[in-house]
Amino acid sequence: MTGASPRPLVGWYVHHHGAGHRTRFSAVRPYLDADVVVFSSLAAPADLPRDTTWVELERDDSVTIDPDGTARDPADASPTVGGLLHWAPVGHPGHTARLGRIATAVVEAAAEGRPFGAMVVDVSVEVALFARLLGVEVVVVSQPGDRTDLPHRLAHDAARRVVAPWPAGTHDSSSLDRVADKVRWVGGISRWDGRRAGGVTGAAGVDGTEARVGVASEARAGVVPGSVVFVGGAGGSDHDDLAAAVAAAARATPGTTWTALGLDSWVDDPWATLNTAEVVVTWAGQNTVADLAALDARAVVVPQTRPFDEQATTARALDRAGLAVVPAGWPADHEWPGLLERARALRPDWAAWQVEGAARRAAAVVAEVAAR
Repeated sequence: MTGASPRPLVGWYVHHHGAGHRTRFSAVRPYLDADVVVFSSLAAPADLPRDTTWVELERDDSVTIDPDGTARDPADASPTVGGLLHWAPVGHPGHTARLGRIATAVVEAAAEGRPFGAMVVDVSVEVALFARLLGVEVVVVSQPGDRTDLPHRLAHDAARRVVAPWPAGTHDSSSLDRVADKVRWVGGISRWDGRRAGGVTGAAGVDGTEARVGVASEARAGVVPGSVVFVGGAGGSDHDDLAAAVAAAARATPGTTWTALGLDSWVDDPWATLNTAEVVVTWAGQNTVADLAALDARAVVVPQTRPFDEQATTARALDRAGLAVVPAGWPADHEWPGLLERARALRPDWAAWQVEGAARRAAAVVAEVAAR
């Protein structure tokens, strides 16, 4: 008899903008039976899962200073290569160093007889193409919006699989239709999949950590009438003075009690507060919407300006499905009473967002590629 095969080795690129990409990794990781090396410009989280190595990459978007004192902005260094890529600035030491670190890890793993079975890229066209050029199969995590540009097409074509973290048919996915045979729509990936009121979670994941499975709708039991919770994302907002705007909205809605999260600092786990909210006011980011589904929330979702109309696309899908109240932009003060009333009256079928089991399904896609 031969010995058991070693666990797969998987790379995972986590983009540094906002907190959503790292949050998604943390949601999927417990279900992935593999050793994982994370590459990111973000610092490693304090609760890094076991069998996970975090390689912190240099930033490639900072202004550099030449020896003669000349400041060089990477935005002026042909970063798009004439529209072929999104970000590959010429002569930027951080850009060179980060790709060098990824290449070194891939080469060293192969030399040790345990090559990377897959590289999950969430998200970067350049890293996806680079990993494939190094001979590693790629799993690209897609995002909503108009992704029909040449760089996105190159990344999708190079990938073995494309993970779409939303339900099939939810958005216009014309950019994915051309590679439909490799796309896997897994549903909205939430860190709170299956979490109950009181913080109880489900069974253990494949790495022994607690994995959240179950029915999220039980979380509506502790709602406090009149409570409104605003949640700001780490990716920023369109509003110049968001704190003042939230305060004005609270003044315009007598009989409500507003709580604001994420204005001055990021909140790692707002579950306890959100679990009691009668209405949640927030943005239309992918992880945020998946968390709303896990909470079975009544929500006002305000799309923010993002590249490729990502949040606008998601917001339109929520509006069509009757899952949330969706204004075009931050409402005027006098609009808030009516918006909150409409949100309270919602009976959203959040099961349509397919959060339950989504993280496990995403992990299965990665495992399938890594096992080849």
